[in-house]
Amino acid sequence: MKRLKQKPISAAALFAWLTIIILFFPGAFASAETQKPVEKAKTEAVKPFPIRGFHIDLRIEVMTMPALKAFAKELAGMGINTLVMEWEASYPYEKQATISNKYAYTREQVKSFVSYCDSLGIDVIPLQQCFGHVEYILRHARYSELRESQKDISQVCPSQIEGDKKLFTDLFSDMASLHKSKYIHIGGDETRLLGHCPICSAKAAEEGKGKLFADYIAEMCKIVVSLGKIPVLWSDIVLKYPEAVKQLPKQTVYVDWNYGWKINHFGDIGKLLDQGLTFWGSPAIRSHPDNWYTTDWKKHFNNQRDFIPYARKAGYQGIVMTSWSTSGVYGFTWDTNYEVIDMHAIRNVYPLSGFRILIAAYAQSLKQAEPLNPDKFVVQYAQDRFGLTAAEGEKLWKILTVSPDLVKVDNPEDVAKLDSIKKSVDAAKAMMATLTPKDHQKEFAHLRLMLDLRDYYLAFKQVESVYESDNYNREMGKVILPKLKKLLDESKELNARFAELNKGFLYPDEIKQQNHIRNEKLKNIYEAVANVR
Repeated sequence: MKRLKQKPISAAALFAWLTIIILFFPGAFASAETQKPVEKAKTEAVKPFPIRGFHIDLRIEVMTMPALKAFAKELAGMGINTLVMEWEASYPYEKQATISNKYAYTREQVKSFVSYCDSLGIDVIPLQQCFGHVEYILRHARYSELRESQKDISQVCPSQIEGDKKLFTDLFSDMASLHKSKYIHIGGDETRLLGHCPICSAKAAEEGKGKLFADYIAEMCKIVVSLGKIPVLWSDIVLKYPEAVKQLPKQTVYVDWNYGWKINHFGDIGKLLDQGLTFWGSPAIRSHPDNWYTTDWKKHFNNQRDFIPYARKAGYQGIVMTSWSTSGVYGFTWDTNYEVIDMHAIRNVYPLSGFRILIAAYAQSLKQAEPLNPDKFVVQYAQDRFGLTAAEGEKLWKILTVSPDLVKVDNPEDVAKLDSIKKSVDAAKAMMATLTPKDHQKEFAHLRLMLDLRDYYLAFKQVESVYESDNYNREMGKVILPKLKKLLDESKELNARFAELNKGFLYPDEIKQQNHIRNEKLKNIYEAVANVR
């Protein structure tokens, strides 16, 4: 059969045919992306928060500088563009050098860190408390005249305004000199001593505690603005006394911290939003009641699931994930005239090194429109990060959500459920023993150690409940002594694992101190019982 000679198609004809195809058969030339309009629409619907932040708490558990930089790099890879640095006494103050502690970085280290974060696209906002949570300042005799109370040194006296302004002008200026950010976070939360001293009490009685708070915070904001910076503050007290916003700069940023409670926990936030104020939201991956022996994983996952979508819908301009190493409340060793010899954090939490799974969940929550599904996230994370199977991922979820309850041995109800909690944790340990991660074994080892610390804690509470019971006597001491000795031996093994996993993340002295404080109560009871003749 003779093949007919084909005439070349003209450009005009080709364009005409393509037009017909596109108009009547639009799927013919669709890309893989455009063939999935639902997924594309979902992605496009997520408007990213301008501020995607993470708060680093260096009040205790001070991270080494290499660890800080490595952490910042990982956060940048997750889409985080802001760090809020609560340096506290780890900051190398210039003129107020009395404040800096033995873990303080050098000024060159801070400059280097800020510059490094800048290269990663991360803005570093310094957090300098100026009202409450200033024990680390007021512990020193140099600042004693600024204390609201000589017995509770957590708060400066707002009536000592000239001394306060002199101190915090210097501290804010120092922060501004080493940080490029346009923001300075001034704290301002949990001012529990408002109206305590005689002068403040009289003003509060006459004008109200809200006015006392507003007058002082307004002065602090003026200092920040005079430095060309924008003040940022926690919003709990402002929500309690909303009239305060009238005295504060219009550009002030209010951070609504919510760790799992109702939206209007501190006050009617809707009324402030209606005024056009700028809000950032702030959930948490470490907060009360977390400590060395428990993490309420489910609470923190659910916090992200519930609060981040709310913040997006409410029009918040940013999210800053907090991660508290302590409650921010301290006990003190005093000498005559309330001279501070030492201060000790009330509530110590497992270091930030063990919480990557929650940080990854946070990053994912920022990227998607729909609320995080915690159990599905953990199952998928177990597969992607640790190389486990889906079934093993479900086991990990069960392990993380085992009862987080703490036990007070002077509470009969707590003691009554202690054995049941211990059995559930023992079952979780048995389940954990069946999991062998193929990847990121060190990260997984942190999760394993945290569970083992919880089991150790509950075993100790079982013994302590006997020691503190009404019928405890010397003969019973002979029964619990071997159990105490066994726990002491176990604590040494746990200490060694803690030290190895956190080597390079925390300073050696801090690792030693954390291990010491964590086991001090056990040692005290053991020595008391062993000394009985």
